Amino acid sequence: MSLGRTFLDVRPLRTSPLFRRLLIGRTVSVLGSFMTMVTVMYQVWDMTHSAVWSGAVGLAQALPMVGFGLFAGAWVDRVDRRRVYLLGTVGQAVCSLLLAVQGFTGHVPVAVVLGLVAVQSAFGAVGAPAAGVFVPRLLPKDQVAAGLALNQVTGQAMMLLGPAVAGVVLGWWGIGVCYLLDALSFGVSFYGAFGLPALPPEGEKSRPGLHGVLDGLRFLTGHRVVRGALLTDLAATVLAMPASLFPLVNAERFGGDPHTLGLFLSALAVGGVAATAFSGPVTRLARPGPVMLCASATWGVALALFGVTTDAWTGLGMLILAGAADAVAVLSRTTIVQTRTPDALLGRVTAAETIVGQAGPHLGNLRAGVVAGWTSGATALVTGGLLCLLAVAGVGATTPELRRGGGTEEPSASEGTAPEADAPPSTAKPGTLSASPATEPDGPPPTTAAAGP
Repeated sequence: MSLGRTFLDVRPLRTSPLFRRLLIGRTVSVLGSFMTMVTVMYQVWDMTHSAVWSGAVGLAQALPMVGFGLFAGAWVDRVDRRRVYLLGTVGQAVCSLLLAVQGFTGHVPVAVVLGLVAVQSAFGAVGAPAAGVFVPRLLPKDQVAAGLALNQVTGQAMMLLGPAVAGVVLGWWGIGVCYLLDALSFGVSFYGAFGLPALPPEGEKSRPGLHGVLDGLRFLTGHRVVRGALLTDLAATVLAMPASLFPLVNAERFGGDPHTLGLFLSALAVGGVAATAFSGPVTRLARPGPVMLCASATWGVALALFGVTTDAWTGLGMLILAGAADAVAVLSRTTIVQTRTPDALLGRVTAAETIVGQAGPHLGNLRAGVVAGWTSGATALVTGGLLCLLAVAGVGATTPELRRGGGTEEPSASEGTAPEADAPPSTAKPGTLSASPATEPDGPPPTTAAAGP
């Protein structure tokens, strides 16, 4: 294998100018979003000095995503996805502008700040399912995994860079400027998506309201490969999420050194970035099912070994391995969802995937904290890692379709039970954006436009 094929596959950047511009806009927007996340936490703590109010920030971000996600996905599967995405982006930008105004003026109740965060998260819940259809509609099938890897590695890089930039901006110019920069970053995201043609769903449109949501859930329960991918992800996050245990394990094993704790938190991210940077062989293999199973099992084993180690450097090595395995598993899961779901259902399935990605880690941190309270941090890590390994093995044993590949063949109507799954396949060529009907012009979207990635 040539050295060039070992690194991140960048073919989508060369073959699709639309994807390239969309990626640039998304990357800048993600940077701004991480800056706002840090700024909100800083402001709420500065206003209240209360751990309860600080914890409420996460609640304000998660509840709208979970509450609106599936219904937003059903709506996305009825209309032009580009317009929905633009709507969400504008909504999030307006919320950031309002946060900037209150940051410059001051004397705003903390409940107002959390309310703006919740509204911004609701607009994000609208935009995320729409964004989920872009990569498979912009790229050929054999480049979808590479496009998702580019999304992932830029997001990971911004996750590392965003908090650091926020710290510098907060120190020099204050919270208002941080929020204002986030609002401007949504403008770049809007520009990245504005040039897309209309993207109505291919096949039968979603039924309105709860009926459309239930159709999407029926597809998820009936499609063994997609269901297996989401169950594997839940097994990894709910049973073995380690972040809440780091302070306790650091105190139990390494004397409570804050430097060690900081390295623990960074090691997972370093492993993730490194694995995605060298993801070329994985994305070209086109076998995301077994790759996801192996990576998720590796995540569990690495965290169990971290739980028994007494050497800090060995522990860091296990966390880097766990972070790399997690990145590969997430990339494989997203590839399965994007390539095995019919376009007419992709908004709803992407919404469900987003909810799994949001709720799983929160539940996993809760589980870890409860078990550690009964026993110890090391016990919670070891048992969580082993339970993850057993659960992943169970999913693999009961889902032979996932073991065999779970790759990029066209989704079959027999693999899901929703009415949309019976729609005829699209006649569009792979890698091309299917033309919208004459009633869906490619002109500018309505003035109420849309969501960050």
